[in-house]
Amino acid sequence: MKIILASGSPRRKQLMQLAGISFEIIVSDVDETISGDPEYQVTELALRKARAVPAPDDSVIIGADTLVYAGGQVLGKPRDADEAFAMLKMLSGTKHTVYTGVAIIKSKGDEERFFCDRTYVYFHPLTDEEIHAYIATGEPFDKAGAYGVQERGAVLVDRVEGDFYTVVGLPISKLYRELLDMGALI
Repeated sequence: MKIILASGSPRRKQLMQLAGISFEIIVSDVDETISGDPEYQVTELALRKARAVPAPDDSVIIGADTLVYAGGQVLGKPRDADEAFAMLKMLSGTKHTVYTGVAIIKSKGDEERFFCDRTYVYFHPLTDEEIHAYIATGEPFDKAGAYGVQERGAVLVDRVEGDFYTVVGLPISKLYRELLDMGALI
């Protein structure tokens, strides 16, 4: 059975490789305009991404979406340094939630599964100088919430409650178990 990851994320690719899953990448192009609670948003977007991939029969398509939720709002990827600063300042010294939704579609809609995983992330109190130094690395600009926990942004984080890989963008253990249960791996 062929496994297809409907994502161009280098982090998701790396996690799939880490788990020893053989797969190919076909990036889906979907409208990501959405509203609703965070769990609905990530689950619906993961489904949209998986459904948009043209895949042959006897295949499994995996779609995923991650968002950072803090202060009653979704923090996307910052457009510029000012927005990155505002996001990191908001996260400084607080707890926020990271949601990752995953959709798994087997054989062109024959079977669809999806789930949402939630993890809490606690930031150290950050000085303005720390925030500016982190922004100067360029790392915040392609990451929801303006940080990458698996990269230099790790020094901003005090602790994580839940699945670390949910914060990275793919709860790989849960995904692996779902794929086993569907008969896609063995």
